[in-house]
Amino acid sequence: MTRIVKVDLKSELFSYTVDDKALAHARLMDGKLLLVTNAADLSAKDVVGRYKSLADIERGFRVLKSEIEIGPVYHRLPGRIRAHASICFMALILYRVMRSRLKAGESHLSPERALAKLRRIQHQKIVLNKSAPLSGLSTITQEHSQILSALSIKKPSLDPQMSLL
Repeated sequence: MTRIVKVDLKSELFSYTVDDKALAHARLMDGKLLLVTNAADLSAKDVVGRYKSLADIERGFRVLKSEIEIGPVYHRLPGRIRAHASICFMALILYRVMRSRLKAGESHLSPERALAKLRRIQHQKIVLNKSAPLSGLSTITQEHSQILSALSIKKPSLDPQMSLL
């Protein structure tokens, strides 16, 4: 606004003038975004493409902070910084894969809601009085099956598995 409206602060009465040339230029540029780059070898299309990917990267950081809830961690050693960045990157990739698979599977759920629903599936193992362990799996609903199918994940089962203990 200071380019368009010139205020005279030296006079005793408030007075201003409008710079018509600056106003015309502002109207010409209204609603437009000017992208400036120092990469002379990029075409206009490539510059716009890189700008749009920057917005995608910023959305990714927003997802990491809010939905994946990866907070700031203060590292000093370069190896730990790289490890933390790698974990964040993998979490974001997993989130995006989940989002795209849910969308392709025509699910209306976000990755957060899908995970919240899948957390209800539990595997239990009970040992009473040193007897043979009994295993159980919570009921898998139709909704669970649809989510697992959309994510291309095999339904959990009570197939005999090798114990890690």
